Amino acid sequence: MTSKTPIVIITGYLGSGKTTLLRNILDQSDKKLAILMNEFGEIGIDGKIIKGKNVDMVELSGGCVCCSMTGEFEAAIKEVVKKIKPEMIVVETTGVAEPDALIFDIEENIPEVKLEVVITIIDCDSMIRFPNLGQTGKIQIEMADVLIMNKIDLVTKKQTQEIEDGLKELNERAVVLKSIKCELDTSLLFGIDVDKKRNKKTHKHETENIEFFVYSTRKILNKNKFEKIIQNLPKNIYRAKGFVKFSDGNYLFNYVAGRYDFEKFQTKETRIIFIGIKAKTSERKIKDMLKEAAI
Repeated sequence: MTSKTPIVIITGYLGSGKTTLLRNILDQSDKKLAILMNEFGEIGIDGKIIKGKNVDMVELSGGCVCCSMTGEFEAAIKEVVKKIKPEMIVVETTGVAEPDALIFDIEENIPEVKLEVVITIIDCDSMIRFPNLGQTGKIQIEMADVLIMNKIDLVTKKQTQEIEDGLKELNERAVVLKSIKCELDTSLLFGIDVDKKRNKKTHKHETENIEFFVYSTRKILNKNKFEKIIQNLPKNIYRAKGFVKFSDGNYLFNYVAGRYDFEKFQTKETRIIFIGIKAKTSERKIKDMLKEAAI
C-alpha cells in the first residue's frame, strides 16, 4: 500500500539558517528527498537542470533532488510527487512567508502528501538586536511544531533563556531545540532513521538531552485507549512515529508536539519510536500503558 508522501516545512526569517539546515539534512539522511525552494539560492548545486512545468529539478547525490518552484505551490508539489516519487519532501519558505496559508493548502488541496512537521528557525542574535517580531515572525513561531534557536553562540545564557521564555509565551506546544549553525541530529526532527547509528558529524551539545525508545508488539491495540495515551503523553515527548495495529485495520501513525494522525497502511506489528528530551525517563510509564491497551 502506497502511503502519502510526508512533507516538512522549514520557515524562519532571512538569514536565520534555513539553507544551512537543509544542507545538514542532505548530509545526514539516506532517504530519497526532494528539497523544494523558491530558488536554488546558496545551496550550491552542480548537476543537470531538468525543466518541468512547475519546477526546475536538479538531481543530487543519493537520489535526492533539489527543486526550484516556477509555478504555483500546489502544482509544483504534485509534479514532484509524480515525477520524483521522493520518500519525503522538504519545503524551504521565503523569509517573509507566513506558513499558515501553506499549511492550509497542504492539508486541504494536496491529497498526495501529508504534513509531517513545521520547523521554525530562530536567529537568536537578531532576536536580541531587533526584538520587535512583527506579524510574520509571530505567525512563524505560533505555527511551529519545532522551534530551533540558532546562533546561541552569539548571545549570553541569560539572553538565551529570555528568548526561550518569549517563544514559549507564543507557542507552548512546540519543542524548543538549541543549535549553532543548525548542527543537530536531523533525524530527531522527523522520526526517521533514529535508531540507526548516530551521524558522527553531529555536535553532541545540541542533542545530548534528546533520547528515544521503541515500543513493539504483535498484539492488536484498542484504538480508543491508544488515542487517550497519545493525547496525554508527557510534555518531554515531542515526537512519535511508526505503525500500529487496531481491530479496524493497520495504520501509519505520526505524532508531533500534540498533533497526530493515522493513515491506513499494511504492517505486521505495532512498532513506534518515541523521541523527546530525556525520553527514557518516561519509557516505563508509556510502555506499561501501551501494554494495557492491548486486546
